Amino acid sequence: MNSFSNSKENLKIYQKYLELIYYSNDIVRKYPKSERFSLVNEIKSSLYTGLRNLMYSIKSYNKQDKLKYLNEFDINLNLLKVLIRLSYKYKFITPQNYQSWSNLITDICNMLGGWITSCLKR
Repeated sequence: MNSFSNSKENLKIYQKYLELIYYSNDIVRKYPKSERFSLVNEIKSSLYTGLRNLMYSIKSYNKQDKLKYLNEFDINLNLLKVLIRLSYKYKFITPQNYQSWSNLITDICNMLGGWITSCLKR
């Protein structure tokens, strides 16, 4: 069992997010060299900041702290959506890549929304 899991739901979102990181890293390797230090850097930075916020939220026992990290995680996901849209617009990724990437993020956003709602009800 993973040390970052308080519940099965937390573990699912964590695993799904790792899947997103693996997928993203595979995709950005194919970007042109000219984008390695700009768009690729922003995508990776957003991914790893998101992972950090996810880990903090899983580990937080204080409701306010947890919600703060979950909201920061949500902001990172939204930033990632914009960066992926830019990648598609500039034709660095195929329509299939865009669709797959977007679907992964949407799944995570849906899980996150449920988690935030459950925190607000407590």
